[in-house]
Amino acid sequence: MANTRRLPKHARSFVGIPKRRPAWAGIIIACGLVLFPLSALADGEPSSGRVGADSNIEEAIVLAGETIYPGEKKELRLPTSESFIGANVDTPLVVIRGKEPGPVLCLVAGIHGDELNGTEIVREIMDTHGAGDIRGTLIGVPIANLFGFINQSRYLPDRRDLNRFFPGNEHGSTASRIARRFWDVLRNCTHLIDFHTGSLHRSNVPQVRGDLRNEEILDLSRAFGARVIVQNPGPQGTLRRTATDHGIAAILYEAGESMRFQKEEIRKGVLGVRNAMVHLGMREGRRVDLGTQRVYRRTRWVRAEHGGIIEIYPVLGESISEGDILGVISDPLRRDKDILVSRVSGQIIGMVLSPMVIPGMAVLHVGLDDQSLDASGMGMEVLDSDRPE
Repeated sequence: MANTRRLPKHARSFVGIPKRRPAWAGIIIACGLVLFPLSALADGEPSSGRVGADSNIEEAIVLAGETIYPGEKKELRLPTSESFIGANVDTPLVVIRGKEPGPVLCLVAGIHGDELNGTEIVREIMDTHGAGDIRGTLIGVPIANLFGFINQSRYLPDRRDLNRFFPGNEHGSTASRIARRFWDVLRNCTHLIDFHTGSLHRSNVPQVRGDLRNEEILDLSRAFGARVIVQNPGPQGTLRRTATDHGIAAILYEAGESMRFQKEEIRKGVLGVRNAMVHLGMREGRRVDLGTQRVYRRTRWVRAEHGGIIEIYPVLGESISEGDILGVISDPLRRDKDILVSRVSGQIIGMVLSPMVIPGMAVLHVGLDDQSLDASGMGMEVLDSDRPE
């Protein structure tokens, strides 16, 4: 049985923890259901912001106009926007409800439409689990940014980054409206995992990010099992930052590069989600050891000082020391050369893939060893780190 004592108060009715109520309350609720259709709850703005609490039905939840009972698995379509020809744009999602109460774990991929590894992770998890396999509720969104996915782009058609607009505004920009539609579902989570890759022409070693000052998030990060854990709560407007601010234990799994499926990064992500589910008491089994973990509370981007064609010597995941030669930047004829020397010690957790650079361009993302910082905190950059600013 899952440990429900740690669940946020707002989620208790959603996951099926019974409330004390007099016997006559059931009769009133039953009458109310005849007069008020369940689907209406999902079509409008919930009065308290909690779908499960608003429904007043301990056995059912209502999402995207559909009622899901314990022991059911349903594929839903969430209305999120409209196309340029006025057609509805409905986002597919899957909801699995175990017969026993437990946490509400939400898996969200494709907020950036060209980041595909997470999409395959969510599809695999939702395809290989049924209502009889879990306790609590599992909600999976394999492609949050359908516009970006179709256009093979990180962004929405208005060139906005969806992951800067949570919790959204139903009367705001396109990005803000879409974010709001998702947030109306995701605010019911007790735990959340957001999946990303490096942005265009960048790759990241499999890693988990979150606000590690929160003990529950730190525990979830360790349980996931990724070998690299980074202190990074995310900028304002990101999904994980918004979820954390609303009492949801949220982490981000970042692995690989955009516009492709990478089998090893996907495999580690699937195992990580299963580890998290075991940790939360949502499924039976033992956690899989994915290797020795290192926690980095500070990171830094090593940047090019000159323009040209770069040859990088270390590989992704390799450890470096202050003073190491990291690469060479040269002109097209290899006449003028600039040696890239490390000013820090740590592990390379992200790197540029394109060989063309100009001054100031981020080349290597390094998780810092403590001794690499001086008294002034040299080298600390608080970034969303897959797309340095």
